[in-house]
Amino acid sequence: MGVCMAKRRVETMEENRVKLIAAARRAFAEKGYAASSMDDLTAEVGLTRGALYHNFGDKRGLLAKVVDQIDSEMASRAHTIGAGEADEWQGLLVEGVAYIEMALDPEVQRIVLLDGPAVLGDPSQWPSQSSCLQASKETIERLIANGTLKLLDPEATARLLNGAALNAALWVAASEHKEDVLSKAIEAFRSLASGLLR
Repeated sequence: MGVCMAKRRVETMEENRVKLIAAARRAFAEKGYAASSMDDLTAEVGLTRGALYHNFGDKRGLLAKVVDQIDSEMASRAHTIGAGEADEWQGLLVEGVAYIEMALDPEVQRIVLLDGPAVLGDPSQWPSQSSCLQASKETIERLIANGTLKLLDPEATARLLNGAALNAALWVAASEHKEDVLSKAIEAFRSLASGLLR
């Protein structure tokens, strides 16, 4: 009996977390972080503010979880697009470009690229960016080993390449003429990256 009830409680807590993250994601996308009411959000999913504080600490903690979820999805989507390339170097470039292009998505723009940095600080320190960095570093190590790239420090190279894509996305999201800025950013990103080739 005890084990069963404890298991059910853990499942309920996990369901509550999933519900709150989904509701917050919708609210933050539609209204923005500042205008989203935590009371409306908890009422929408039939939970108390206590459940929100228990699971995320506060509104900022909830935003961090939503940003982590979306940014991880972006990285995964970009990686899948890049993996379609026959050549690993082209794959890495295509992955960076795909990430920049996602800055046109209204949900990504508002939550990850505008509210995220404003509320949570430096995106390069986010957990989602760290795992993305690790994957890029491993690809770069292989490309250095096979002679495609110059003999550079793999971590420095990964940080600067990922940083260029992230900053390009931030620029697109914040600009008035997004499509125009996007094409300039992608062209410059490709040109910058080509300097790494041996």
